[in-house]
Amino acid sequence: MRKNSSFPSKGLAAIAVAMASLTFAGCTTTMPGHDASSKTSRTDMNAGVDVTLSKLYQTAPASRELVARAKGVLVFPEVLQASFVLGAEYGKGALRVGGRTESYYSTTAGSIGFQAGAQSKAIILLFMTQDALDKFRSSNGWTVGADATVALANIGANGSIDTNTAQQPIVGFVTTNGGLIAGVSLQGAKISKISL
Repeated sequence: MRKNSSFPSKGLAAIAVAMASLTFAGCTTTMPGHDASSKTSRTDMNAGVDVTLSKLYQTAPASRELVARAKGVLVFPEVLQASFVLGAEYGKGALRVGGRTESYYSTTAGSIGFQAGAQSKAIILLFMTQDALDKFRSSNGWTVGADATVALANIGANGSIDTNTAQQPIVGFVTTNGGLIAGVSLQGAKISKISL
C-alpha cells in the first residue's frame, strides 16, 4: 500500500526533473564554440520549419494560399508533450515574416489529466493581419487565450479550409505524423522570444 501511494509523487518528481532539464536547456550561455552551435541550431530549426510547412501543404493544400497571405508565420516543428496526472509541453520555433526567419520563440503549456505517456506535435500559427502580428511581436510573453484568440483551422474532406476560420486574425494548425489534429485547444500556451 505504501509503495502504491508513493508512485504518483515519483511520477511528479520525474516530470519536474524533465521540465527542469528543458528549462535549463533553453538557457543560453556564452562559451567557446557557442556561435557555431547557435548557427547549427538556427539551421536545424529553419530546416524543421520547412519540413513542417511542406507536410501541412500536403495534408491541406488550401493552407498554402493562407500561409502566403499571412503577415507572419510562427512554426513550432516539434512540441513535446509528456503527462502523468500533470502534463507539460515544450517546443522551439521560428517566426517568418515575408518568407524570411525574423526571430525564434519557445512555447510552454501545462495541463491536468490522467493519461500517461508522451507525444510530439507541430504547431503553426498564421498572423493574418498586421495588427495581430504587431501585438505579438511587441509582447513580452504572449499567451493564447489571454493575449489573443487562435482559431484552429477546420479542414474539409477535400483539404479545403473553413471560410470563417480563414478570415480570423490568427489561424492555427496542429499536426502529428498522422496528419492534422481536430478538436485540440492551444488555450493557455505561453510563447516567449528566445535566442538561438
